Amino acid sequence: MLKLNRDHISLLLPDSSGTQGRRSLRRTWNQLSRFQRNVIFTVLLAFLIMTVVLYSGLGESKAERKSTRREQREAEKSGREEVGAIEVILRPPDDVEEAAEVQDERTQQGENPPTAPKAPHEEGPKIFAGPQNERQRAVVAAFQHAWTNYRTYAWGHDNLKPLSQGHHDWFGLGLTIVDALDTMYIMNLQKEFEEARNWVENGLSFEVNRDVNLFEVTIRVLGGLLSTYHLSGDQMFLVKAADLGNRLLPCFESQSGIPYSDVNLATLRAHSPKWSPDSSTSEVTTIQLEFRDLSRCTGDEIYETVAHKVNEKIHSLEKRHGLVPIFINANTGMFRTFSTISLGARADSYYEYLLKQWLQMGKKPDDFLIEDYSVAIEGVLSELVRETPNEHHVYIGELINGKEFKPKMDHLTCYFPGTLLLGYKNGMPQSHLKLAQDLLETCFQTYMKQPTQLAPEITYFNLHGESENDIYVKSNDAHNLLRPEFIESLYYFYAITGNKTYQDMGWTIFNAFERHTRVKNGYTSIGNVKNILNTRPRDMMESFFLGETLKYFYLLFSDDRNEIDLDRYVFNSEAHPLPIRSH
Repeated sequence: MLKLNRDHISLLLPDSSGTQGRRSLRRTWNQLSRFQRNVIFTVLLAFLIMTVVLYSGLGESKAERKSTRREQREAEKSGREEVGAIEVILRPPDDVEEAAEVQDERTQQGENPPTAPKAPHEEGPKIFAGPQNERQRAVVAAFQHAWTNYRTYAWGHDNLKPLSQGHHDWFGLGLTIVDALDTMYIMNLQKEFEEARNWVENGLSFEVNRDVNLFEVTIRVLGGLLSTYHLSGDQMFLVKAADLGNRLLPCFESQSGIPYSDVNLATLRAHSPKWSPDSSTSEVTTIQLEFRDLSRCTGDEIYETVAHKVNEKIHSLEKRHGLVPIFINANTGMFRTFSTISLGARADSYYEYLLKQWLQMGKKPDDFLIEDYSVAIEGVLSELVRETPNEHHVYIGELINGKEFKPKMDHLTCYFPGTLLLGYKNGMPQSHLKLAQDLLETCFQTYMKQPTQLAPEITYFNLHGESENDIYVKSNDAHNLLRPEFIESLYYFYAITGNKTYQDMGWTIFNAFERHTRVKNGYTSIGNVKNILNTRPRDMMESFFLGETLKYFYLLFSDDRNEIDLDRYVFNSEAHPLPIRSH
């Protein structure tokens, strides 16, 4: 019962817990005066307020340990932005770090982890032994030559200009450093990797008041950070990736759900390209691997949600036998009328990511992505594949305005044999394998037919006897940009079949790069593959030379063709491996 004293109020619980006890307590309560009841309520309320204050104080103490940078960003951004019909909370990197700390505490206390399956890095950092043979050591030496000169003349900038000993900035994000992170890790170049890692932690800022391209920054920077996070297990790379991912989200604010091509990372304003109202189809469909992986790493579904809506939109549009035009409008969400159909520039990686997303998500049999891929390959076979009349080179041409066939194939298309073989490995039909083999041989000939043994940017093929040669190159298309696509396909062929012939083909091309593109202060793209005495060096070493070309050479020459297990990883379009998970 309640007993009221002058000095205090005491609560005496009756001995009996039965019905009589409950009635006695209720009768006692009813006998109290209003004043007595108010005193009891006041004491209980005071106790509740003290509890809340103490709990908030603990939370504030933890928050005070967060960096000033987080407080500034939260004040500037107010924490929320609208993306289409989805409200997005722009989480600063500290929240990702805090989530990881909480999970670490839960794991130490024996609690079950989240339902998401384990990523490879959760089993510990992946260990690489470094070069194991002469060819791999030669590739590492080439990398170190390129890296040392980049470090000397272009450190922190996007690209090295090796002839003028200068640099070129495209986005101002140190593209070469971020693109090359996982290459150094795979090559076990520990000193170079640590130096690059420290620059990323202390020198890479996304508060850059300039427009960047959603596609290029996603595949190079976001992909590079995520890949290195998975391989090394270093949380710092995920923190950076989350910061960047948040700044790219405004691209998805279009009415159609098709993302704008460009965004200012500081102001968070997105827009279509300045040169056109349309975006490239490949650009809006080659971001999903990275955004999905970011969602899985952070536990925030927003990145995968907005990126997958693009898949759904493209899936719903009318196509020509599964083939897509190369331009799409972010405002209307429609393909450009009478646009070119190609597997080269502006469309290539759309087909690549249909297959690779399906692999990334665990090969669900009813996934519309693999259905779209299968239909598209049938469309390639029926609409775009031709064979030259004399030497019988199989190639993939273009449909100009969606109608007129043009016997032109970009070097970019030489990624396609590797993608086809990867699909065949995972259950695609025999016709895919045959096309992969034929195209690989044709791509190899685009190298071997040139005096430099380096492929041009664009190759033409004899269609109806209009040329003396079945393979020919126009002067304006004779440049070589140190591209990786054919080396990528050779890598897949070696990794999947184990046939060392593909290593030998790659070694021939590697030595051609050494002869004609290596200069005193790095490697340079060249303007003319048709003349060994006048290659016309162009004074540019793109970041993808270190991020893709040399990485694929290194893996191609490995004694262990499973150095990167293709059943556990999928490479993004910039050669950054991301983990495959079942859901």
